[in-house]
Amino acid sequence: MHRGTTTVPSNNGASIRYGGTVSNAQHGRRSFGSQPAGAPPMLPPQHNTRSQVQNRAKKRKLVDKLIPIQVRELVPESQAYMDLLAFEQKLDATITRKKLDIQEALKRPIKVKRRLRIYISHTFIPGKEPEREGDEGAVPMWELRVEGRLLDEPPAGTGNTGGGTAQNRNQPLKRKFSSFFKSLVIELDKEIYGPDNHLVEWHRTPQTNETDGFQVKRPGDRDVKCTILLLLDYQPMKFKLHPRLGKVLGMATETRPKIIEALWQYIKTHKLQDQAERDNINCDAYLEQIFGVKRMRFMEIPQRLQSLLHQPDPLILHHTIQYSDGNEKNTACYDIDVEMEDPLKTQMTSFLHSHANMPDISALDQKIFDIVEQINEWKLRRDFYVRFADNPQEFIHKWLISQSNDLKTMTEVFGDSEAERHAEYYYQPQIMEGTFRYIYHKVQQKRAELESTLGIKNN
Repeated sequence: MHRGTTTVPSNNGASIRYGGTVSNAQHGRRSFGSQPAGAPPMLPPQHNTRSQVQNRAKKRKLVDKLIPIQVRELVPESQAYMDLLAFEQKLDATITRKKLDIQEALKRPIKVKRRLRIYISHTFIPGKEPEREGDEGAVPMWELRVEGRLLDEPPAGTGNTGGGTAQNRNQPLKRKFSSFFKSLVIELDKEIYGPDNHLVEWHRTPQTNETDGFQVKRPGDRDVKCTILLLLDYQPMKFKLHPRLGKVLGMATETRPKIIEALWQYIKTHKLQDQAERDNINCDAYLEQIFGVKRMRFMEIPQRLQSLLHQPDPLILHHTIQYSDGNEKNTACYDIDVEMEDPLKTQMTSFLHSHANMPDISALDQKIFDIVEQINEWKLRRDFYVRFADNPQEFIHKWLISQSNDLKTMTEVFGDSEAERHAEYYYQPQIMEGTFRYIYHKVQQKRAELESTLGIKNN
């Protein structure tokens, strides 16, 4: 007996062959009739073929998640899955759109105003006379501190202890006091400390280490007037406008792009753009006083603004270090507005670059693909048994035809199936000649084998 094949449906529409038995008579030139169009798939597989499908490299698409309409007609409850799939598409589209909006928002500076409270305090350290001869005495000194913190910033260490790690990870780091300023100058009374020792300066450098405050110590046992100059560190850089330009544009300190934008709005509002030559600006009386020309090109505006923009004025705080006999701490408070990065920017950036849930989503998608694939396979099996139950005789007949075609494909034997069914086909001259040649070839082959066994040489 020789092994034949049984064709069964697979989940991708291809045929899968399984072993069967056919007689020796079927292994020759004789074959069954060709399979008619639309022949049903044969016996269902006897073992699970999902592993074979999973091993094939296949690009998964949305269509692979869809349940065929025939299955939905058989199982109406499957419509709930299709509704969830549609909702998932809408959700994915919404998330993608929001990500694009966030990307556009992150391209622009996102600043929020916060209230910074500056604490200026001083204490006096009384001097000591030497108790014995040879001992060093202590000179009376004062200590000045300049510190600050954001008013709406929670103190360090507060918050829920349980589950606070993930929450603190999303919170921005606390900014130190010095990070808000570009420079700090403390000017002491020149009459007391002289022209060479009355200034205490700090300027930001790329290597600067941020600090929560500044401290100054000097010898002294009387009141000292001091002036504290604080220059804010604007990011991006802001400029102080010329008084006339500031009055026209309605701003005193602003960034260069916003100044140019405000100037352009002023030009459009007052229709100062030349109608014939659109790149020229016809200055009105105010702009003529500011720029000193009656007509200028638009591309010249940044260069002409250069001389009208200056470094912003520093914050000036006056403080008097009042002498006291004890170690009491005298404190004065000043509130100023500062600009800083919006805390939401960190969360927005984290949202864009977050891939924490991607492995879980991919695993769930793969599971959905496998389940839908298995449902399609079960649908093919169901159709197989339904056709068998409806008409067993016709089904078996088509099954035999299918097996015949599969056998011919395996043995690579081809011919006219319809003609080979009749006896007259084998009495044709070419068939007879082919038969004689085949028998003669077999006789010669057997003769050669016999002579080789007996050791007879053919001369």
